[in-house]
Amino acid sequence: MTSEAILPQDDAMSLSDYLERGGKLTSPENVSPRYRGELLRLMSSFVDSELAGSAGFADAINWAPGLKERIAASRITLEKVDHAERVLDLMSEFGTDKALYNKTHAWSARQPRDARIDPKRQGGDMRLSVFHYPLESWTDAVVMNTLMGMATVYQLEEQALTSYQPLGEVFREILPREKRHMELGLEGLQHLAEDDTTRAEVLASVNYWLPRVAETFGPAQSDRFERMKKLGLRHTDNETLRAAWKADAEARLAELKLG
Repeated sequence: MTSEAILPQDDAMSLSDYLERGGKLTSPENVSPRYRGELLRLMSSFVDSELAGSAGFADAINWAPGLKERIAASRITLEKVDHAERVLDLMSEFGTDKALYNKTHAWSARQPRDARIDPKRQGGDMRLSVFHYPLESWTDAVVMNTLMGMATVYQLEEQALTSYQPLGEVFREILPREKRHMELGLEGLQHLAEDDTTRAEVLASVNYWLPRVAETFGPAQSDRFERMKKLGLRHTDNETLRAAWKADAEARLAELKLG
């Protein structure tokens, strides 16, 4: 075991100092109650978002206009559940019951399309607010998958640096597949943008999803981010991540003449 993966032996260095200096924790036995709470919240948000995203995207399989698109939608649906299970395996080491967890919420449940949903988590359901909105069509699913896929990549790249080493390793393993989901979305979006019969629908969908995906990065000023930063669970603030995603998204949309 490397020195960065163990707790400090020097009594003069507190756990918080160790984490702020880039230290890593490797097991539930090493964490403090405060760290445990923030870590489980972080993992729950990811698991719930992947399960809800997969359940919502499942309908898109039957909306797919061709076999290639059907395969892509099936792959995304399956792999998101797999990603959720990998993180849920880590949560089980903290006492989470995997069998019961999947039954906790109706992952396919959505609110009305025109609802104004608070970006904060909805009770025990920790999914990102964007996954409370319904998809309407294949075009809508492609647009949402593309924009949210880009956001997920930015968020995972940052969270892969987390001080809980097992979680960071899982995020680094699944990041290439999440990038592929985004690339599949971009491929589908390009085809839709080039088709005059779907272009107006694409533009309407882009306008709908852009602000809702932007909210997934959290508030610009966040006390929780500051707490997590001190614990080494987060590193880059919400607004910096959102600005990077927004610039990237706008550039890609401009290339497709959708901006």
